[in-house]
Amino acid sequence: MSDSFEFVDTPEGEVVRIGARGSEVLSNPLINRGTAFTAEERRALGLSGLMPSGVMDMSDQLKRVYAQYCTQPDPLSKYLYLNTMHDRNEVLYFRLLSEHIEEMLPIVYTPTIGQAIQEYSHWYHRPRGVYLSIDDPDGIESALTSMGHGPDDVDLIVATDSEGILGIGDQGVGGVAITVGKLAVYTAAAGIHPHRVLPVVLDVGTDNLDLLNDEGYLGVRHARVRGQRYDDFIDRYVETATRLFPHAMLHWEDFGASNAMRILHKYREEHCTFNDDIQGTAAVVLAALVSAVKASGTRLTDHRIVVHGAGSAGIGIANLTLRLMTQMGIDEHEARTHFWGLGSRGLLREGLRMRDFQEPYARPAGELAGWKLDVPGRYGLADVVRNVRPTILIGCSAQSGAFDERIVRMMAGDCERPIIMPLSNPTSKAEALPSDILEWTDGRALIATGSPFEPVPYHGVTYHIAQANNALIFPGVGLGVIASRARLVSQGMIAAAAQALSSVDMSRERGASVLPDIDQLRPISARVAIAVAQAAADEGLAQVELGNPVQTIFDTMWRPVYPRIEVV
Repeated sequence: MSDSFEFVDTPEGEVVRIGARGSEVLSNPLINRGTAFTAEERRALGLSGLMPSGVMDMSDQLKRVYAQYCTQPDPLSKYLYLNTMHDRNEVLYFRLLSEHIEEMLPIVYTPTIGQAIQEYSHWYHRPRGVYLSIDDPDGIESALTSMGHGPDDVDLIVATDSEGILGIGDQGVGGVAITVGKLAVYTAAAGIHPHRVLPVVLDVGTDNLDLLNDEGYLGVRHARVRGQRYDDFIDRYVETATRLFPHAMLHWEDFGASNAMRILHKYREEHCTFNDDIQGTAAVVLAALVSAVKASGTRLTDHRIVVHGAGSAGIGIANLTLRLMTQMGIDEHEARTHFWGLGSRGLLREGLRMRDFQEPYARPAGELAGWKLDVPGRYGLADVVRNVRPTILIGCSAQSGAFDERIVRMMAGDCERPIIMPLSNPTSKAEALPSDILEWTDGRALIATGSPFEPVPYHGVTYHIAQANNALIFPGVGLGVIASRARLVSQGMIAAAAQALSSVDMSRERGASVLPDIDQLRPISARVAIAVAQAAADEGLAQVELGNPVQTIFDTMWRPVYPRIEVV
């Protein structure tokens, strides 16, 4: 990897061979372990006198850095503290994150990372990631190889063009922080080796006028490029990345609605590629649906499902749920009749202009002839709920308060256990608050949200609110793909991930969450990975023999412990 150090796997475990000396060792987060260097290692590496003489083991270091973390006054300060720690001592950073994953996930990932991305150009102090500019397509290859990785050294690349960051939209070059955060979760949750990944930002400009008029903005300073030039840039990136790193999974993150589904469909049959916003979201929501349906005592095929915000994520949820319905014995045409999607122009219906991936869910005009409407000619959410009487309501709209009291009470009036999922992030974009949903449904609703919410006490019962957090899915998908060396990421592999998550043992008492707790993320990711790898093998997509899948997954997972040092 480097002339000054090299990581090597041996039968006794990972070894780092260090040729660097003195301050070069301490300034490199990949090999620095600070006060954990022993006296002998300090002498051999030329560190004598460069730090206090006391030696601390990792457990003592963890106590100290966690205490420092807890003194930070607000979430953004905590994020920046962890970011600085990541830049100083990578193994210790991942150990801390792994041991406090439930507490720290909202800091390194959504929702706090949204604020960090918005302010990226102002707190930036050290580059982390690969920056590819649409104004320099010829520089893609040299940029991707600048970290010294060879063809077999990269398992995973997370890339964003920053147009659809969380619920806050176009964030230009600052979107690189979401790729770094995503990879941190891959490592903490599933043991993806942090030295075998690349975070990439595809800087194609920005339409965010606040950024363009900010003198401190660090990205290319022009409007977002679209059309053929954009497509050629994406093509150039995919071709170069897959040629340089033929075993890497390409993860697409936070692309805008006009590109996300299109890019996934373009490359998914030829390259090992995965879009978490579409496929990961669909899988975790499907897992929550399966669990909620069990709790409601009904069959999935008996439900009427309304998706408010039927963009790439919403349609991805519908597609994966439809697939499960067909596996349960009904044909695709009948399964499709269970879905009503709403986009920016209201209900998807014949004659309405819509994107091609939405068209299969357009309702026939004849079906709507007798509908009662609030405004003639408009088919809004209230109209759909009134006429359809849904049993499942899914929100991907980023419209705060869209599931208001009128709509929720209308839905609950005809449904004993309504399943309601306000999934939009961040919290300020949520379609409804869990406390309100429980109040309006007399505690009968089964709820999953996109952002984390505290438990809600209601009439003597404490309701634990499931967070449909993609972190329950995407780390395991990546681990399963890496362990099996899958050529592609198929819908069958995504469905297997969802079913593995839904099969995790959970309480069925009233008020129990419909998804497992985040604090069990590492074993959950391993379970998901086993299912994904097995599905890849069953579909002929695995390029290595799995043998014992449990052992294969366990052996693939990196653990944040200091490797043995060999001084060279």
